[in-house]
Amino acid sequence: MPPQTGDLSLIESLRILEAVRTDEVVITAMGAAREWMTLGSHPLDFIFVPSSMGQATSLGLGMALAQPDRGIIVCNGDGSTLMNLGSLVTITALAPKNLTLITLDNGVYEVTGAQETVASTGRRANGGDVNLCEIARACGFESVYEFDGRESWRSQVRDVLQNTGPTFVLLKVPPIPGAVGPKSPGPAPERARQFMQAIGAGSK
Repeated sequence: MPPQTGDLSLIESLRILEAVRTDEVVITAMGAAREWMTLGSHPLDFIFVPSSMGQATSLGLGMALAQPDRGIIVCNGDGSTLMNLGSLVTITALAPKNLTLITLDNGVYEVTGAQETVASTGRRANGGDVNLCEIARACGFESVYEFDGRESWRSQVRDVLQNTGPTFVLLKVPPIPGAVGPKSPGPAPERARQFMQAIGAGSK
């Protein structure tokens, strides 16, 4: 594995993912959705905006169970992951082989003002942080990866996506100063209709 360098940004991590993405559904929420939309559009993008914070993992689980022959990728923030940790246990109980959860960990609730999450060092009484990879393993994930470098992520992303899931990936990225919440790319009913047509056309 190439050495970790700490040079991975949110947008670069998504560019690397977008470059290898083929016919997988990609679900994005919060800051990930904001940046993913700048990379263009794909019929199998599910931009979960507006959304309830933390619900992208549950949505991804439902899609993975309904579309077992198609890869489902969820790009979620660390704050959103913390809001719905229970979904990790449900995911491993049902164990969809086609589901990959990518958690983009910047240590803050970026779209609400960059407050530190309760898992970050600054919010912990003992000065330590919470290891989300260890939480994922404790919840039952057997395939767990962590990256903080561009070349590490770039060199392994294909193998990670081809791995038998459910898979948990933690990407350590810095927060973006002054970042704002994502804007909806259009009316939700029409986007949902188009997405249903796209995913139905490719169903096996």
